[in-house]
Amino acid sequence: MGCLCEQLAGKDLQVTTICVGSLWIFENLRPEEKNALAEGALRKVYDRGEAIFTQGDEATQMFLLKAGRVKLSKIMEDGAEITLDMRKAGDFLGENMLSEDIQYPVTAWCLEKTLVCGFGKSGFENIVLQYPNIGLQVIKNLSNRINWLTTRMGGMSITNLEERLHRVLISVAREHGFSSPRGFVIHFPLTHEDLSFLVGAHRVSITRAMKSLRESGKIIQEGKTLTLPDANFQ
Repeated sequence: MGCLCEQLAGKDLQVTTICVGSLWIFENLRPEEKNALAEGALRKVYDRGEAIFTQGDEATQMFLLKAGRVKLSKIMEDGAEITLDMRKAGDFLGENMLSEDIQYPVTAWCLEKTLVCGFGKSGFENIVLQYPNIGLQVIKNLSNRINWLTTRMGGMSITNLEERLHRVLISVAREHGFSSPRGFVIHFPLTHEDLSFLVGAHRVSITRAMKSLRESGKIIQEGKTLTLPDANFQ
């Protein structure tokens, strides 16, 4: 019997060879545990233009994109939609459902016909109840991942993160802000969670970098409004 994802995809979709059981979060599992994950995984095909999850909904899914592409976008208070990222087959989304009760900060729109393979929160918890070692190993893998990211960030100066964040803010200001006597103004709220998506850093690191940018005068923050002085664009 071939891959269940390939059977569902048929001839219409090009399926990645990456399997949900081979993702870093499920490393070092026994064969029978990987089989349990494969058998318990939920698979669904979405048409172009459909949303896999919607901004503001409770985050209850983690899944592998087996085929297709999605864009992650956010609706601002003024109704404007900003595209934050694009994801392709082989990318994994939603692992933070395991550690946090949060809402999706973005909407995942399918740019083409898309196949996902993954788990809802309750379904995954049921699998862990049957195979407790899966839960234990996932905790270890998440811990190792955090340690790896911490070590990686430790090897990068905060200046590099500040520069990345500063470039992102300049780009957003140019595309979506407006000019004022003090500089370009981003008049809609950008949370640290939004910025973590854009920059690829943890929210705690974003908080530190934003503080440094304010102290250096590279950004001016007044409530939910950010101003980037004209010197940033020279």
